Amino acid sequence: MAAIKPMMNVEYAGNATIVRFTDEKILEEKDINALQASIMSMIESASGGINLILDFGNVQYLSSAVLGLLIRISKRIYESEGQLRLCNINPRIYEIFKITRLTKTFDIYDSAESAAEDLSEAS
Repeated sequence: MAAIKPMMNVEYAGNATIVRFTDEKILEEKDINALQASIMSMIESASGGINLILDFGNVQYLSSAVLGLLIRISKRIYESEGQLRLCNINPRIYEIFKITRLTKTFDIYDSAESAAEDLSEAS
């Protein structure tokens, strides 16, 4: 498991790349920009599209800028014919996804395992 700063670990399970956010808060613009750079470079370097799972299990707080980042990540992944799954979203944060109707935009799972299982079935 490779540790990438800021605030995420990357691991591989079958045909999926799992990014686990390690910080409790994703609020600062500099951190969000660094996450964007790291994740976008992963997407760009994947040949034939990436199957990406973003695991929010440790995240208790995030800024609205993170929602914008997720939309940009999603667009880039689908353009490259990959797939995106989100998982382990805190109930308070999930409410924000519901209010903003992002639950209709993103495939959200209870665990990284169930998201990975869905990706392998979809392949």
